[in-house]
Amino acid sequence: MTAKTDEFFRKADQLIAAGRFIDGKGWVPATSGNFSAKLSDGNIAITVSGRHKGRLQTDDIMLIDSKGNSLDGKKPSAETLLHTSLYQRFPDVQAVLHPHSINATLTARLFKHEIVLKDYELLKAFAGINTHETRISIPIFANDQDIPRLADKVDNYLDHHTHDVYGYIIAGHGFYTWGASVDDALRHLEALEFLFDVEIRLHGVTRL
Repeated sequence: MTAKTDEFFRKADQLIAAGRFIDGKGWVPATSGNFSAKLSDGNIAITVSGRHKGRLQTDDIMLIDSKGNSLDGKKPSAETLLHTSLYQRFPDVQAVLHPHSINATLTARLFKHEIVLKDYELLKAFAGINTHETRISIPIFANDQDIPRLADKVDNYLDHHTHDVYGYIIAGHGFYTWGASVDDALRHLEALEFLFDVEIRLHGVTRL
């Protein structure tokens, strides 16, 4: 068992607050979703499997190592590998958030392989973007209960798209986004939710 530090409890508090905000928006129904934050020693605070994200307590945040192994005897999400692979790939990433929202679900149904977001002022909510005159692509992957296989598909995509990737959607499931802090990841999440909603409505209008 690894002792939990003051930093762990600070990150846990941030994840708890994020969970309440995200649940308040209706983006993590039932016990869906999972959240994590990286610690300075490389270990990771992550939500325990099967907990309601709007009612998280400190005991609902557990400690894992960089490879996803439990350090406190609790059970992490089945999708832990999707978190740890992002931390391993992007050294600047300090938080990963995964909601199960209506907009992400509909987006995958409508756009199939990717959704392109361009010329929106809100794109400036993403780290490194300072103009609306830009575009980002959010890839869409088929859902898969084999998480290592799904993680390999995501890694293969990221191997060939090394810049300006801010998230990805799992069809019929939800989406992942990340940032340099819990607040940064939450800002990306909220911006993506808004932009998914706009594109869904625009798609419906243009089909009339």
